[in-house]
Amino acid sequence: MPAGRLSDKQRLGRAGEDAALAHLLAHGLTLVERNFRCKGGEIDLIMRERGGLVFVEVRQRGGASHGGAAASITPAKRRRLVVAAQVYLLRLATLPPCRFDVVAIDAGALSWLVNAIEV
Repeated sequence: MPAGRLSDKQRLGRAGEDAALAHLLAHGLTLVERNFRCKGGEIDLIMRERGGLVFVEVRQRGGASHGGAAASITPAKRRRLVVAAQVYLLRLATLPPCRFDVVAIDAGALSWLVNAIEV
């Protein structure tokens, strides 16, 4: 696939991230970084809320079969999120309070799960 062209799955994923970002912005969070990637993993959205950082995983499913979007976050995915967050935090001079949220989108219905992944 030529550079700059997205697959249908990538377009759907981007639209889900866009919806999640709009929802979080509407609730007072500010965007710090989108799609932070490192060797150990990726974080969809890094947001700031008050003085802390919020690492956000966006998951999208067409329906609730197989447990839905939130249930699709496996232990391996959680480990990759934590590793990516650690790499990101190493770049900072001081460590702010942090949490991991999930924005789950099931059949178009968006749910924001605050502090959904405990470390």
